Amino acid sequence: MKSKFSKFFWHGGSVYDAWFSCASNQVAQVLLTLPYSFSQLGMLSGILLQLFYGLLGSWTAYIISILYVEYRTRKEREKVDFRNHVIQWFEVLDGLLGKHWRNVGLAFNCTFLLFGSVIQLIACASNIYYINDNLDKRTWTYIFGACCATTVFIPSFHNYRIWSFLGLLMTTYTAWYLTIASLLHGQVEGVQHTGPTKLVLYFTGATNILYTFGGHAVTVEIMHAMWKPQRFKAIYLIATLYVMTLTLPSAAAVYWAFGDMLLNHSNAFSLLPRTTFRDMAFITFGFACTPLYFVWEKAIGMHECKSLCKRAAARLPVVIPIWFLAIIFPFFGPINSTVGSLLVSFTVYIIPALAHIFTFRSATARENAVDQPPKYFGKWVGTFTINAFIVVWVLIVGFGFGGWASMVNFIDQIDTFGLFTKCYQCPPPSVAVSPPSHGLNTTAAAPLHQPSNHTRRH
Repeated sequence: MKSKFSKFFWHGGSVYDAWFSCASNQVAQVLLTLPYSFSQLGMLSGILLQLFYGLLGSWTAYIISILYVEYRTRKEREKVDFRNHVIQWFEVLDGLLGKHWRNVGLAFNCTFLLFGSVIQLIACASNIYYINDNLDKRTWTYIFGACCATTVFIPSFHNYRIWSFLGLLMTTYTAWYLTIASLLHGQVEGVQHTGPTKLVLYFTGATNILYTFGGHAVTVEIMHAMWKPQRFKAIYLIATLYVMTLTLPSAAAVYWAFGDMLLNHSNAFSLLPRTTFRDMAFITFGFACTPLYFVWEKAIGMHECKSLCKRAAARLPVVIPIWFLAIIFPFFGPINSTVGSLLVSFTVYIIPALAHIFTFRSATARENAVDQPPKYFGKWVGTFTINAFIVVWVLIVGFGFGGWASMVNFIDQIDTFGLFTKCYQCPPPSVAVSPPSHGLNTTAAAPLHQPSNHTRRH
């Protein structure tokens, strides 16, 4: 019974496990900020950019899977044993392209995963605040930081079966709660839908959507946990299509109901009335922490240790910077766009596309490739063309314009609220909802419990 129970809940390496992990990891906490992005972009741009970046994200996940299979096949021909070793993205780059690519990939990937974990922690604290506002968001961050530390006991993505299932279940519930609750609530009196009004707001919203469909910095780890990694190719696309059935209706419905009021409320929960159904909605966390644990284990020589308790103890130092950064920068919403433009653009889009081009640039490499590009992509010429388009587009639009807009918006949050703010975008007790604002500052009224955090008024 113990063996069957463990196998059912703990040991997951099937196609379905990979799909659950990809889908739950892809959207997660970003679901609550997409209505905020729609208020910056407008309804039409919000829908089109979700479709566009969903396709781009699926393509680069496919490219990463090709490179992983190529690397692993080459290493297994050299009799390398991976039974006690989890392959990661920077190792794929190292094996295929050398140490310089490895160093760049490691720097971007670890920084992105670090801030991805920070965002998940901020999201949990923000959500629980709207369930119980007796404590401010910073206090809830302390509490959920301790909860986040429990993920050190999950060895790898092979053991995320029940967690990823619950994650996708709660994400699905939350998305349809947002949709139905907004439609039942109806449009607020005098609702306005004026977006887009400023380039800064437009590109900030666009990079948040780029971040939404760029959650596959853990793709290699998920593939490695599969019994047959070669079957991963279409999983991310199918997961993306499912995620769109959640993100498009929920973001559109909330924006339709509240319009420009969302400019001051990056968490969609803050505008919906408190009910039992809203309090049941929750977003899981922990997916972005696990790859960081692997990197840290390898750095200190503990990765192949068979003792789960020793590995868990060795992982604890990784939780501390996540906890600390979540307390410093609690700007849920603006931080998503900043991470998307500066980190996701390279980690998820530019580096994989360039790595594929350079790995197979020679005729010999193309002839001996484990996976040949399909005809409907135009074989090698078509694949290289798509990769080149992604590099140019994301570099100019995502990193260039998106980086400028996101940093301007992020700095404005710091100027308005200050660092270590106790309760970001918490209205005073006497104020139910703040009036809409069309300016750059996308914050609400002075934060509860700590009005002294305002260093400058706009």
